[in-house]
Amino acid sequence: MLTFILGIGMIALTLAIYIPATHLYRRLKWPILMPVLTATTVIVLILVLSGIKLDTYMLGGKWIQELLGPAVVSLAFPLAKHLDVLKRNIIPILGGTLGGSIVGMSTGAAISLLLGYPQDIVIALLPKSITTPVAIQLADQVGGNSSFTSLFVMIAGFSGILLGPMILKWARVNSKNAYGIGLGSASHALGMARSFEYGENAVALSSVSMIVSAIAGSVMLPLWVWLIYG
Repeated sequence: MLTFILGIGMIALTLAIYIPATHLYRRLKWPILMPVLTATTVIVLILVLSGIKLDTYMLGGKWIQELLGPAVVSLAFPLAKHLDVLKRNIIPILGGTLGGSIVGMSTGAAISLLLGYPQDIVIALLPKSITTPVAIQLADQVGGNSSFTSLFVMIAGFSGILLGPMILKWARVNSKNAYGIGLGSASHALGMARSFEYGENAVALSSVSMIVSAIAGSVMLPLWVWLIYG
């Protein structure tokens, strides 16, 4: 019974922080105030300052995490609704996503090697732009540190949703479809969430880009490990 009450309490805590964060972001539209970023930061601070252990928070957090599956399945709706858009943009989707995967992995490998990171950290960094469940499995299979992979995926996601739109705007990219493809490719689920600001077409393209990135990464990661370490 105590476990159930604690779980409900952690869910209530999350909602009590996330809902105001969402309203604040909708009002100000500052990228740094993205709800997933501000809510995560506030929750971490509360847990640290109050001494609540992560295991205790996850009594409720795991129920929220279980909703990830239905949320991913729900992506079928915008995909089906905008299937004609996907067909018309299949070349940009594949080109942008595959190009982004190659650039993301190559730059990650180059920087980590120049900084002298150990092998397991280098491998953990490579799948940083792939959605978390796939990235963790890939890192485990080729000798990477999956704990660091989770961290790098979060960093890639947050930095992408904060800086990505600004970089695209600076580059004078005006296509909302391009924003969706870029955010989905570089920042996985977080990028797809940011794509909602650019319309349903962008969301559909972003979700496809995220899926293609996961597939491409599954193929390319073992090749990168072989190229680097033989």
